[in-house]
Amino acid sequence: MSGYVFNPPAVVSLPVVGRGERFPIHRIYCVGRNYEDHAKEMGFTGREPPFFFLKPADAAVAVPAGETGQVAYPTLTQNLHHEVELVVAIGKAGKNIKAADALQYIYGYAVGLDMTRRDLQNDMKKQGRPWCIGKAFEQSAPIGPITPAQQAGDIGQAAISLQVNGTVRQSSHIHKLIWNIAETIEHLSAAWELQPGDLIMTGTPEGVAAVVSGDTLEAQVSGLEPLRIKIV
Repeated sequence: MSGYVFNPPAVVSLPVVGRGERFPIHRIYCVGRNYEDHAKEMGFTGREPPFFFLKPADAAVAVPAGETGQVAYPTLTQNLHHEVELVVAIGKAGKNIKAADALQYIYGYAVGLDMTRRDLQNDMKKQGRPWCIGKAFEQSAPIGPITPAQQAGDIGQAAISLQVNGTVRQSSHIHKLIWNIAETIEHLSAAWELQPGDLIMTGTPEGVAAVVSGDTLEAQVSGLEPLRIKIV
């Protein structure tokens, strides 16, 4: 007997570049509207204070290097959008972290996709209700392998892009983040105590658009392993 009323689910984890051990996921935090041009395309302007939403750990789809992950087109939507993002992996606990100290809490970086049921999200916005149904569904966070920070190069200057069926949809640079990685960690850790295993999806640049079953998406951040998925 396990001591539980049913067997607990397996730990959700990501591969790590160059290591046999995997990175166990604790929470997935997401930063909303963190590139100016994306904020504008969503109808907002200016450098508003950062805001956050969460996805459950088991929304992650771990995609090993060199493989194409499969992500099911979700129910209830007719407008599934891609959002390519730099993912920051936290390696040690901290609260009220100052931006000047933030980088020492980072274990590494990965490429991720914040898949979004845009029609459901927009409906919730109109009603003034939470976005969970648009953002936190199963398989809504495909993520590639984590590259340890010391191997990732100058991530703050990296290019970020997404292709759908070989056509570029999103293309920008990490330095265009409204709130940079360190500032984001400062704001986030004032509200939550960050833990080893936390992931921060730092926001998406402009160019978000719909995908359909059969589409192949390839997401890239320079210096990191690319992420490739197919919508099935």
